[in-house]
Amino acid sequence: MKVVQALTEGHPDKVCDQIADALVDEYLRRDPQSRIDLSVMGSHGMLTIGGEVCSDADFDAGALAKKVYAEIGYTDEIEPFVNIDIHPHDPNHMHRGSDGTVFVNGYATRETREMLPLPVVLVNALARRLDEMRKSIPGFDWMRPDGKVQLVMSGAVVKVVTVLLQHEESVDHSTLQQVILDRVVAMTVGSTDGEQVNINPIGCFSAGGLGHSTGSSNRKVATDTYGGLIPFGSGGLSGKDPGRAERAGAYMTRYAARQLVKQGLADNVIIRAAYSLGKAEPVALEAKSGDGKDLTEELKKQFDFRPAAIVERLNLRRPIYRATSNYGHFGKEGLPWEE
Repeated sequence: MKVVQALTEGHPDKVCDQIADALVDEYLRRDPQSRIDLSVMGSHGMLTIGGEVCSDADFDAGALAKKVYAEIGYTDEIEPFVNIDIHPHDPNHMHRGSDGTVFVNGYATRETREMLPLPVVLVNALARRLDEMRKSIPGFDWMRPDGKVQLVMSGAVVKVVTVLLQHEESVDHSTLQQVILDRVVAMTVGSTDGEQVNINPIGCFSAGGLGHSTGSSNRKVATDTYGGLIPFGSGGLSGKDPGRAERAGAYMTRYAARQLVKQGLADNVIIRAAYSLGKAEPVALEAKSGDGKDLTEELKKQFDFRPAAIVERLNLRRPIYRATSNYGHFGKEGLPWEE
């Protein structure tokens, strides 16, 4: 049995991830050499942005956060409190080793076109469909941004689908259930015969977002990576510049796993890398196929896992990271580690 979860873009944790990565993008847009380590937390109308930044860029982080919140679809106000330790570039700070002691995992499989496990592909598609309907299809503006989807599968068979979706209070429960069943679940996973489908099982869900709940960046690392079906790393990805080991390493292990599978060396590959503070080379690195074949030597021969080398190979110092903060960091076209 496999259980996975995905969040709509208006879920409080995803709101915080999007704000964190929108800030990363803005720093990189103004100063590509920025070093960034930010955390975002919101609760009942208040938003806190904190962390450390080494950059020559200067902009209003609170104003950008409010803009992102509105773009997601919220009309209530949030009050940002910004406490970022910002200092200009220091040659001693710009070392080429790891910024921390972390471990990362990367995975790829032939199971789907996205080279991700099927449950992860389907649950992300369900969350994306909810957002697309609300934002792009006339007549569904009663759907609100906050939401969550859970999927239970046995092999390739969907057993349980649970959808929690914020909506306008005027929409009756039976209408909501029928629309989500027909226009989201059936259109995404196919026939619902034999499936247990739960849609807002506790009833009306009209109050959501940071106005009525609490969110934090990097609180949903499993949904950001491989749905918890594959071990994820020791740190979150959002709010960090691409030169940091946790972000660079997560993207490179995914990229390398994809390449090894595409080269026909295995049907699926998991790569593990560990970094130690100040050291450029990973202190541990291995690649194994699902049937236990050791691909580590082939991995080391083809790929350089030093953070600076990863940034250069994948051209990561670009403002591309807000796009990663919804529906997972992997399996999307246009991202360099997916090419």
